[in-house]
This record gives sequence, C-alpha cells and structure tokens, in this order.
Amino acid sequence: MPDYELLEMTLFAALPRRDTKPLAKVLLARFGSFAEVIAAPRERLLEIPGAGEAVVAQLKIVEAAAQRLAKTKVIGRPALSSWAALLDYCMAAMARGLREEFRVLFLDRKNILIADEVQSRGTKDHTPVYPREIIKRARKLGATAIILVHNHPSGDPTPSKADIDMTREIVTAAGALNITVHDHLVIGRKGHVSFKSLNLL
Repeated sequence: MPDYELLEMTLFAALPRRDTKPLAKVLLARFGSFAEVIAAPRERLLEIPGAGEAVVAQLKIVEAAAQRLAKTKVIGRPALSSWAALLDYCMAAMARGLREEFRVLFLDRKNILIADEVQSRGTKDHTPVYPREIIKRARKLGATAIILVHNHPSGDPTPSKADIDMTREIVTAAGALNITVHDHLVIGRKGHVSFKSLNLL
C-alpha cells in the first residue's frame, strides 16, 4: 500500500466522512513519507491547515503502535541473532528525535534483551553520559552485556570524537566488572553506524 493511501486511511479515523486525500498530500509534501509524518513533532503537525488535535492524536497513536510492535520483536529475545529487528526498533524509536537520546540495551548471559532504558536526553547535538551510572544499572539488572545506542538529530550517524572517547570510557568501566559492550549504534535519519563494524570496539 503506497504511503498516501495508508495515510489517508489513518486520517479517516480522525476525520470520518471527510475526504482525507488533500490533507494526506499536504502532509506528505511537507514531511516526505508516512514514517516522517507520524513521527513529526506535534507543534509542526499543528502548523498544517486541517491538522487539528484529533489528527495529531491519531498520528501519535499510530507512531506509538509502530514502536510498540518493533519493541515486541526484540525484548526477551537473543539480541545478537535478532540484529535486523533490533536495528528496526532503534530506528523507529530514535531516528527522528529532535534531541540526542542515549539508550542502553541490557542483556543476560544468553544475550537475551532483558531491559531497554533511556539513560539520558540532551540537546540537538549533545547528551550527558555517565559511565558509572550505566555500569551500576547493569549490575542491578544482572546484565552481563550491554549495547549502547544514541541518535544524531542532524541525521548523519557518523560518530564524533566525543562519541568515541565516551564509548572507550564505558568499555573500560564495564570490562573491570566483566560486562561486555557488544556494540555502540549511532542512529540517524540517513541510517545507522555500528562501532563494531568500524573496528572502534
């Protein structure tokens, strides 16, 4: 189903008995795709003529449902053998954020994902990260491995020097307590980057 048809049907739930095609076209022209429309900030959606509170609420319900579905495919499952689903979830949850967010995925001895937690939220180009708090939380959860994930609101997932230095600090702190850092993923609208694939881990 093309994006415009899916969006028309989504809008119909908020605007029954109305032709939703014109609004769907405007939304897609402004934001680019169905995924970008449902993930757009509430304030920007409300700028569109015809996109009132009911429309925004419906779009945000669909966004939440999409993230929930993506999460059910990874939580409680072996993370390393469900890598594609894990990436899909991280992209759905973080790629379109307007602020940097640092998330930690905690794994048990069998690499089952036991917890997914946002550790901090920051500005559009920085978020504070505290290695000691991450390791403390891992120990409390009984995690033996972690996967680090953060987003770049600029869209470009290329790691910065600060990202690399911070990751090394976490790896050192984790290693001292026999906690493995499997990877650090940087998520952006243009895709993702894996520290492991770049030989940065």
